[in-house]
Amino acid sequence: MVAAKPSNVDEYIAGFPPEVAGRLIAVRDAIHDVLPGSPEKLRYGMPAIEVRGRYWMHFAGWKHHIGLYPVPRAEGALEEEIAPWRSKTDTVELPYSKPLPLELVRDIAGLILSLHSSPSTHPASHPGE
Repeated sequence: MVAAKPSNVDEYIAGFPPEVAGRLIAVRDAIHDVLPGSPEKLRYGMPAIEVRGRYWMHFAGWKHHIGLYPVPRAEGALEEEIAPWRSKTDTVELPYSKPLPLELVRDIAGLILSLHSSPSTHPASHPGE
């Protein structure tokens, strides 16, 4: 029998083994520490948390890690902190074999919030530049 597709984030997390589900909950909570009250839903089959009216922060459980998407390049010390966890240009992987870097997850959520904090931060808002 094939399990039903989850219809919300709680069902998505509940579909994982308890240890992985606990890690997903911790990542979700860390994101909401920075984005309190932000709506969430499933997009592309994974949890997405809204930032300023769009769904910019995604996380997903995989066989060996939790992925965060998309994670833009940061400046200076924050990028140095993120770099060891990057697997691709805009992907961060948090292996189950390592302790969860929850402060880093919060910092990434803060980065995404700062990049999308106002319409003036979007290139389309700067005609002629």
